[in-house]
Amino acid sequence: MERTNRDVRTLITQIAAGEIMLPEIQRGYVWKASQVARLIESLYRGYPAGSLLFWKTGQLAETRGAAIGVPQALPRVLPLYLLDGQQRLTSLFRVLTDHPDAQVVFNIETEAFQNQSAATRRNRKWIKVYDVVGPDADVFAIHGELKDAGLAIPDPEIGRRLSALQKITQRDFHMEVLHDFEYEEVADIFVRVNSGGRALKTTDLALATLSARTPGFLGQLEAESARWSERGYGALDVNFLIKALTLSLSTTGKRLASVAKLTAASQETVEAGWGTVRRGIARVVPLLEDRLLIPTTALVPSLAALHPLILHYGRHEEGAAISSDVENGLLYWFLAATARNRYGGASDTALTQDIRALDDQNPVAALLNNLGIRANGISITSEDLAGRNHQSPYLLFCYLAAAHAGATDWWDGGPISGGVDRSGKPQYSLVHPATKLRNHSAKYSSAEINELANIVFVSEQTAKNIIDGRSPAAYLQSVSLSDRAAHAIPGDPAVHGPEGYRGFLAARRALLAERITALLNQFRPEFLTKDAVATKGGTANSLVLAGYSGAGRSVLVAQAVAAGQKWIGWIDPSDLESALDAAATGLASDVPVGDETAPLRVDDENGVTFGLGPFVVLGSLDQWRTAVKDAFEASQPLTECPEPSDDHWAAEPKEFLLSDAGMRKAS
Repeated sequence: MERTNRDVRTLITQIAAGEIMLPEIQRGYVWKASQVARLIESLYRGYPAGSLLFWKTGQLAETRGAAIGVPQALPRVLPLYLLDGQQRLTSLFRVLTDHPDAQVVFNIETEAFQNQSAATRRNRKWIKVYDVVGPDADVFAIHGELKDAGLAIPDPEIGRRLSALQKITQRDFHMEVLHDFEYEEVADIFVRVNSGGRALKTTDLALATLSARTPGFLGQLEAESARWSERGYGALDVNFLIKALTLSLSTTGKRLASVAKLTAASQETVEAGWGTVRRGIARVVPLLEDRLLIPTTALVPSLAALHPLILHYGRHEEGAAISSDVENGLLYWFLAATARNRYGGASDTALTQDIRALDDQNPVAALLNNLGIRANGISITSEDLAGRNHQSPYLLFCYLAAAHAGATDWWDGGPISGGVDRSGKPQYSLVHPATKLRNHSAKYSSAEINELANIVFVSEQTAKNIIDGRSPAAYLQSVSLSDRAAHAIPGDPAVHGPEGYRGFLAARRALLAERITALLNQFRPEFLTKDAVATKGGTANSLVLAGYSGAGRSVLVAQAVAAGQKWIGWIDPSDLESALDAAATGLASDVPVGDETAPLRVDDENGVTFGLGPFVVLGSLDQWRTAVKDAFEASQPLTECPEPSDDHWAAEPKEFLLSDAGMRKAS
C-alpha cells in the first residue's frame, strides 16, 4: 500500500484528465447542497476532511461516469480508481468548476457557508466561493467591493478571510493507494471501508459484490431502469431491481432471502433470477398501463406491491398465457393491497407472506387471504376518504376513477394521463381554491382545504387559465357537463360556492367512493361473494400536522389522539429539516419536541420514522418534506397555536403512517 498526499487543486486536475476514475462498484453521487457547503467550511477552517482510498491496477476495470457535469478526458497514464472519497472529491470538483448545483457562497462577515439563494445574491456580504478560488478569480477587486459593503469587520480581517478561502485549494488530502489487488478483493475492501463510515445501503453492497464478480452487470441494471423510465416508470431504478432480484431467490425460514444470499449465489443463479425479473417487469408494466391506466410510478404509493406481480409473471416463460381470471385477480389484489396500505409498515414481513402465497395452488386467493379478504371483497366508502390528503394511497384511486371515466384536461381537452410533470408526478389542482376558503367565515381548516375530495387532475394551464383562484361557481360553466361528471364534480350549484364547501366535500366523497368501488369490482374474482363488505371497527386514532408563524418564529405542531387521549407537541421546523437532511445521508437524529427529544431514524429503503407522542410515524423522506411544506403553506397565526402537552406519553407508542396524517383511522 502506497501512502502519499495531494492538494485539492491537483486532485481536481487529475479528475478532469481522467487520471482518477470511478470503478463500477461505486454508488452514485448523493450529497445534498448543505453537505457540500459544510465540506467547504471544514476546509476553510482547517478541520480534518478525511483520507482517500484508491486502487491502481494494470487490468482493465469497468468504470462509471462521475457526476461532475463534464466529460472526463482519456487518461495518458494508468488511472487511479477511487474507492473511498467519491462524495467529497465530486463535490469539490463541482464547486471549483462552477457547477450549477454547487453554488456555495461565503458570508465574509459571519464566515458562514451555504448554497446560493435569491437572498444571498442581493446581499453584498455573500460572495461565491468559485469567484475567489476559480482560475479567473480577481481577489483584489473582490476585496475592494467588500470594503464598500458596510461590513462590521476591519479591512485587514477581510483580507485574511479571503486569503483563507483561497487556500482551500491548497489543502492536502492523505491518500492510500492499493497496488496489485484483484477486483474481487478490492470490492471486499470497498464494502468493508464504506460499511465502517457513512453506511451503504444493502443494495449498494450487493452491487459492489455483483459488479466485481460480473463486470458490466451494473450497466445491465441501469439500461433496464432507463428503459422503463422512458415509459414513466422511473421508480423502477437500480435499487428496485436489486430488491426484485433478491426476492427472486427462494425464501428461507420466516424471512425473505437476504442480500447476503444474493451476493453468495452462483453466477448461474443470479442470471436466472435476473431473467425472472426482466420477464416479470415486461409483463407487469404494460398490464398496469393498459388495464389500470396508471401512467407513472409516481402514483403508486408503495412499489413493494409490484414485487409479487413481477415474480408471478416472471416465473412464466416469455409469451406464456395467463388466464384472464388470474390476471384480473392479481390486479384486484394489487388495488386492495394499495387501499389497505399493505406495505406501509414492516414491508419485509408482508412481502415474505405474499411471495410464499405465489406457490399456492390458487395464488390469488392466498394473496387475498393475507389481506384478510376471504369471502367478502372490499368496498370504499365516503368515510374512507374523509380527512385524506394528497399523500394518501387513495390519491391513486381518485386518479383512476377519473381516468376510467374518460376525464380530460379542461384546458387542452387531452387525457389526464398527459398531465404529468417533469418529475413524473401527475398534475392536479384544488377545485375550490385555498385563497377562497382560508379567510371564509366558516373557518375551514387547512386539513379540510387540502382534502383529497377537493383535488382534480388537471394541468397547470387549467389551474392558471381556468380556475385562476376562482370558486367553482365562477368557472365551472366553461367546463362541459360530461367532463364535470367524468371528474366526479357534484352538480348541485349550492356546493360550488365557498359557503357550500363542506357540502361539496361530502357529495364528492360519495361520488368518488362509488366510482372507486365500481373500479375494484371490474377485477373482482368470481370466488368472492357479490356483496362487498367494508370491515371497520376499533378506536379512532388521529394525527394532524399544522404550521404556525409570527414575530419571526415558526412552529410545527403535531396534534395526536390515541386511546381517547390528546397529545400536542411543538417542533422547530428548522430542527426537523436538518434531521431530514441528515436522514438523506443515512444518519439518525434526535429532534427536540417541546422539552424532550424524539428519535428520527431512516432505514435502507429511505423510510423515515419519527416518534411523536403516542405514535412512531412512518413515511418516506419525500413524504416528510412535503408534509412540512404543506403545513406552512396554510400557516396560521402563532397567537392561535395550541399549548403543548405537559406530560410525557407513558404508553408504548404505536405505528402510524404519515400518509394517514390529517385524518382519523381505526387502531
